[in-house]
Amino acid sequence: MATRSLEIGPAGKRTARTIEILRTERGLAQRELAARVTALGRPMSNTMLSRIERAQRRCDIDDLVALAQALRISPLALLQGSRAA
Repeated sequence: MATRSLEIGPAGKRTARTIEILRTERGLAQRELAARVTALGRPMSNTMLSRIERAQRRCDIDDLVALAQALRISPLALLQGSRAA
């Protein structure tokens, strides 16, 4: 069986950057945003969030939805990038 690449593509990198931009624009520390996501039922540490923002960890669809809820934005806006937010 072939091993699937774990490389994060352009959409993942754009989403990661948008999460970081929106978090900082809202004055939230990584710890605070991770706590909001956890409170929504999707456990996330600030280390996990940091790795997502630096595109070192994939942001799966459940992470994406919870992060969008915590940032009070649509998941689609996170995917489209900071100009759409």
